[in-house]
Amino acid sequence: MHDMMNSTPLRRTTLGIALCTLGAVVMLASPSQAADELSTGFKGIDVVQIRGLIDPPNASLLLDAIHDAEVDGSTALILQLDSEGVVDTDPERLADAIRKAKVPVIVWVGEAGAEARGGSALVAAAAPFLSMASNAKLGPIAPLRLDDNESMSREYLRDLPIDPTRVSTIESVRSTSVSARKAKESKLADSIDPVIGELIVGLDGKTIVTAAGPQKLSTAEVKGSGRDARREPNQPVRFRKLSLTGQLQHTLGAPWAAYFLFALGASLLLFEFFTISIGIAGVVGAVCVAFAAFGFSHLPVRGWAIGLLVIAFFGYGVDVQAGGLGPWTAIGTGSFVAGSLALYGGSSDLDPSWWIIVLVCIGVVLFMLAGMTAMLRSRFSTPTVGREGMLGELGIANTDINPDGLITLRETVWRARTNRATPLKMGESARVVAVEGLVLEVEPEAGGAKDYRDRGGHATES
Repeated sequence: MHDMMNSTPLRRTTLGIALCTLGAVVMLASPSQAADELSTGFKGIDVVQIRGLIDPPNASLLLDAIHDAEVDGSTALILQLDSEGVVDTDPERLADAIRKAKVPVIVWVGEAGAEARGGSALVAAAAPFLSMASNAKLGPIAPLRLDDNESMSREYLRDLPIDPTRVSTIESVRSTSVSARKAKESKLADSIDPVIGELIVGLDGKTIVTAAGPQKLSTAEVKGSGRDARREPNQPVRFRKLSLTGQLQHTLGAPWAAYFLFALGASLLLFEFFTISIGIAGVVGAVCVAFAAFGFSHLPVRGWAIGLLVIAFFGYGVDVQAGGLGPWTAIGTGSFVAGSLALYGGSSDLDPSWWIIVLVCIGVVLFMLAGMTAMLRSRFSTPTVGREGMLGELGIANTDINPDGLITLRETVWRARTNRATPLKMGESARVVAVEGLVLEVEPEAGGAKDYRDRGGHATES
């Protein structure tokens, strides 16, 4: 009996040790099981959407997406590409990042009507797997950068970081574009997929070469049976695009946007200059010019073309000050058109569309000749009939008048001009001696040549 009682704690101890051992075995087996799940590829598929020029914001998006996909252990990274070229970015660096990625990188030139030109074509060719929508286009690959319109030799083309299987055929798109069908026939493209869903399920079972070695993908599963059977992605598909800040920077870097914002901002600043105040127009104009300067910083802008645009607004300002059309209007219009056409260097693909230039030029001219003139007429007009009746009246200088400035007369602000020999300081009395359009010629109250207070027309010496 005593032996049986002593054996009970022993059995319990043995049972406890066995349970602990079993738990340890399960815990040690868990990482292996997790690794097996990872190898089958159920970590999710990342889709990065890049549209428009591949500029610094889009380049950062691509590089960050590759890094994050590697850290997260994603099954694959799909780059949805629709780009007319690269600007202010090294396309070879992007292509090299794709070649060295440890995660399978697939490029899909889509959706319908998409294209990959210049440096974006190099990015597409660098991917270990390239797919295109049925009516997409690839190439030309030259120039690699739109802000550097340099020709590309065959030897240079062969040294680019391109997938080795495409080196022999990449010359076919050096100076021309090819359709998806021809790209597939020449083995530039690996597949043609009209939508990204078909691409994802079509990747199932394919082996993609990465910097970490070949990886066989598992991306699809069959759901339903019989006629209802269909293939669907077997894991989450995550879409990624530019953030709001990145999208703003990308938009400001568009050549047409920077050009339009400069024209709008300069017009509003000139408008604010003639109102002699700081209001909403001036603030908006300053912001537009600042945004345009940001866009110009990423584009091959010609300094002398910017100078022509500045001369144009100076010319408009001279004739607006004079109150009508004049030679400076013609000079300003010619300068504005010439500056608009020659604004960007590099590839002609950066030039704004002709219809954008036409609309902006017409808009600026109409604003200067109609809007500005009407504004000044309304602001500086007199509420009484007959401006000649103001001859000899006294007003107060709102600003220093040397030779131009502003005076207040009959509770209305007028533009004023005086002789350089008789300047007026702000707050001094100014006598009206003549009226020319919307401008009053004035002189000091004392020391003037004539006294116009005799309204009967009999002037007396001061």
